[in-house]
Amino acid sequence: MEKNMELIAQCENEAKKWLSPSFDEKTRKEVQAMLDNTDKTELIDSFYRSLEFGTGGLRGIMGAGSNRMNKYIVGMATQGFANYIIKAFPNRKDLSVVVGHDSRNNGRLFAETVANIFSANGIKVFLFESLRPTPEISFAIRHLGAQAGVNVTASHNPKEYNGYKAYWEDGSQVLSPHDKGIIDEVNKVDIDDVKFEPNKKLIEIIGGEMDWDYLQAVKEAMVDQEVILRNKDLKIVYSPMHGAGRVIIPEALRSWGFQNIHVVPEQMVIDGNFSTVVSPNPENPEAMTLGMKLGSELNADLVIASDPDADRLAIVCRNDKGEWEILNGNQTCMMFFWYIIANKKKMGQLKGNEFMVKTIVTTEVIRRIADKNEVELKDCYTGFKWIANEIRTNESSKKYIGGGEESFGFLPFDKVRDKDAPASICLICEIAAWAKDNGMTLYDLLMKIYLEYGFSKEVTINVVKTGKSGADEIKAMMENFRNNPPKQLGGSNVLITKDYKLLEQTNADGSKSKLEMPDSSNVLQWFCEDGTKVSVRPSGTEPKIKFYTEVTDNSMKCAACYERCSKDADVKIEALKKDLGL
Repeated sequence: MEKNMELIAQCENEAKKWLSPSFDEKTRKEVQAMLDNTDKTELIDSFYRSLEFGTGGLRGIMGAGSNRMNKYIVGMATQGFANYIIKAFPNRKDLSVVVGHDSRNNGRLFAETVANIFSANGIKVFLFESLRPTPEISFAIRHLGAQAGVNVTASHNPKEYNGYKAYWEDGSQVLSPHDKGIIDEVNKVDIDDVKFEPNKKLIEIIGGEMDWDYLQAVKEAMVDQEVILRNKDLKIVYSPMHGAGRVIIPEALRSWGFQNIHVVPEQMVIDGNFSTVVSPNPENPEAMTLGMKLGSELNADLVIASDPDADRLAIVCRNDKGEWEILNGNQTCMMFFWYIIANKKKMGQLKGNEFMVKTIVTTEVIRRIADKNEVELKDCYTGFKWIANEIRTNESSKKYIGGGEESFGFLPFDKVRDKDAPASICLICEIAAWAKDNGMTLYDLLMKIYLEYGFSKEVTINVVKTGKSGADEIKAMMENFRNNPPKQLGGSNVLITKDYKLLEQTNADGSKSKLEMPDSSNVLQWFCEDGTKVSVRPSGTEPKIKFYTEVTDNSMKCAACYERCSKDADVKIEALKKDLGL
């Protein structure tokens, strides 16, 4: 009780600072209402901390408060970022940044606030004229030789959220030491330190020319244009989910040679409330409903969507019964890896110095594909900034040919350093064209991969814990798993435990070894005797703890066995959940 009173007092003291004339009248009224309310839950959630950079940068629910996304938090973050950029490049007089945003509510307001503050600090700003895909922001940073960038987006989060992705000069999201350096500078900034008044001479609006250059670069992800030209009438249905892919992705598909593209009209509308879906997340099957409806009406070959900032993609294809089947992120990723390796190999494009990257929580089937074909595969942490880190680390000696993660993100070329839905959507359509050329559907190709490399099923379990109490609960759960690791999961003995916070691997016999990773991360993994893998980590961008489960089955001998294997896997995953106390 005493501890709770201390927390309330701390939040009240912080909130009272927001009653000063530095904040507008609307904000002051919102904060005063929280202070006056006898229920202090909203006050605590809004002020118990300041938003921090996680795996996706700065992200939170919009509203008044230090733990909310608003123009003042955006302003202080940008002032701190500007201060850091100036310190990091002391000898440069021509500093520049790229600023973009997606379709979210307040996106333009926040992007213009960011641009104004950078310009007020003497930094040239290339500001996109309107919403653009995240990968195009990353591309523009590299293309223009900028030192940094900001994209205002909360990716696939619910409509209440917005966010702020900070990028460095290589076009990837900031990593250590820059992330910590930016946070240190942001923490020094008071609201009165923020230079909100712009130097308009330093703000340059960009748009069409950059779109053209980006679309030309995306073509580098193409493996075999001949197969596209032979199947140019592949019937494709596409939805941007009210977001930034609405113009760029149909244009990209046309530039690759596809001619039979149909869009979901209701979801071509820019709408920060995402009114046609419960949540604009391609991981949610419900979000694909309108696309599948149009796909059925048109008898389409496949239905594809991108999330609001067009970095993730979702794919729906027809199964062996002719029904729509939503591919999960692991299946999508697996198909990309298989196709790139198999067809580059067939076309003599593999010279022996290529490498690919997957995240540690992504399916191990990809490891088997890479190993069998003697292509180097690197594992990295969740978040595309870590895939970008592998590209940057190896670009002088090796050639990157693809990388992805289970959460519906893939990057098939190196001109961008973040997830790239336009390039990936074009490539998955090329894969569908190749499958059609070979008398298959995407579903048939998926079965072919399982039969060659073994069946696995992956399910991600999200446990949501909101607010301060939720954050404390997630912390306690991780501590308990770390101190009391499971000995068995789903009836199979745990052989290996990996603790990426301690960078330590523990084997069943008690022996230990060091994990070679570029940094520590709060992730635990357990590998079992029967091939089961379970990973657990708190989300860096949402109030949840995530459990990534993968189970295998070596009894799949034909495509008709897939449904049985999938049902058996579901039973096993339910057993895993019980063992984990979920």
